[in-house]
Amino acid sequence: MNDYFDTLEIRAPELREKALLAALPGHVSHARLHAAYFAEALEDVDANGIASRDALAGLPVTRKSDLSAFQLRHPPLGGLNATPVSGLAHVYQSPGPIYEPDGRGSDWWRFARAMFAAGLRAGDLVYNTYSYHFTPAGMMIETGATRLGCCVFPAGVGQTELQLEAIRHLRPVAYAGTPSFLKILIEKGEAAGADISSIRRATLSGEALPPSLREWFNGRGITARQLYGTADLGLIAFESDAQAGLIVDENVLVELVEPGGTKPVPEGEIGEVVVTNFNPDYPLIRFATGDLSAVEKGISPCGRTNMRLKGWLGRADQTVKVRGMFVHPGQIGEIGKRYPELVRVRLRVEGRVGDDRMRLLCETSDTPPEGLAARVQETLRDVTRLRGEVDFVALGSLPPDGKLVEDARAYD
Repeated sequence: MNDYFDTLEIRAPELREKALLAALPGHVSHARLHAAYFAEALEDVDANGIASRDALAGLPVTRKSDLSAFQLRHPPLGGLNATPVSGLAHVYQSPGPIYEPDGRGSDWWRFARAMFAAGLRAGDLVYNTYSYHFTPAGMMIETGATRLGCCVFPAGVGQTELQLEAIRHLRPVAYAGTPSFLKILIEKGEAAGADISSIRRATLSGEALPPSLREWFNGRGITARQLYGTADLGLIAFESDAQAGLIVDENVLVELVEPGGTKPVPEGEIGEVVVTNFNPDYPLIRFATGDLSAVEKGISPCGRTNMRLKGWLGRADQTVKVRGMFVHPGQIGEIGKRYPELVRVRLRVEGRVGDDRMRLLCETSDTPPEGLAARVQETLRDVTRLRGEVDFVALGSLPPDGKLVEDARAYD
């Protein structure tokens, strides 16, 4: 069993399916009883009848893109939490804004399984570059590493020279963070002659990992493995040494549905990732992530028998992830509302993964007043928590298609 986190990963698929379906009625009943949102959304549902995938597919879908509006109407968590805030360990805020709970207990987001598959073991020092404030990413890695018996250096991002010095001195075995920041650290380390060669394993999330960048890491002796999760759901799927798709976590039930819809797609087709998480504190049922993927046929060569996803294949909506942070179309629309001089705005994300660049294109009918670009740029950073450029374009330059966010990055 040294190759697996536990025996659940290698059980017969039919036993896993039976266990997941057996847990559904109790989960639906718990959500109805303790979460105000689900009490209303599932008011006419017989929980005992939700014991098959077909029955589950008849329930409504809750979309991540709607959480911000729910939470504005019913603060602080939109009524989706079954445990009151007084019983939680933390509450976080992600861009949107969307507030997320963190419950008490070990490895609440269940990241230890994915980190084990990436090669982390008890006693390893993990260099954690995810944020520990506002968003829960840093704590998601922290609690998973603690479950494995690892030691963690809470690095965060920025202060590159200090980061390089810390890596040189501490000699961490593993990196946790986005692919782009790892690339920055390596490049700046090579330029400065800083020895950061102790890092041999990387658990990466928050951005796509194209084959070219994976090979770039491999060429520097770093084995890179992907983790797929969200602040709402915790771990969804993870990559193993087989590098044959993302293996679904043992504690979630994943469906692929028609993008923006509720009906499951035929096997093999691309669909929106919809997850039921079995978390008693935050019992999300048919929670639509907005991510697109498809199912890999068969069992992973690594021996893990769960369903596999082909990885990230796009978004079902206009939401994009830039340098590990979600940017929502509503945020860009809010920027446009704050400046009457702007007739139409569109955020264009350009470059390649690891070198994301944001440009806010702003249509104006007249010559922009002096200082407007700087003010809009500052607002863009305040709203999205990311730096970007602002370009003014002539009236009518942007297509009237309602699109507020355009992902123009190269993913090869």
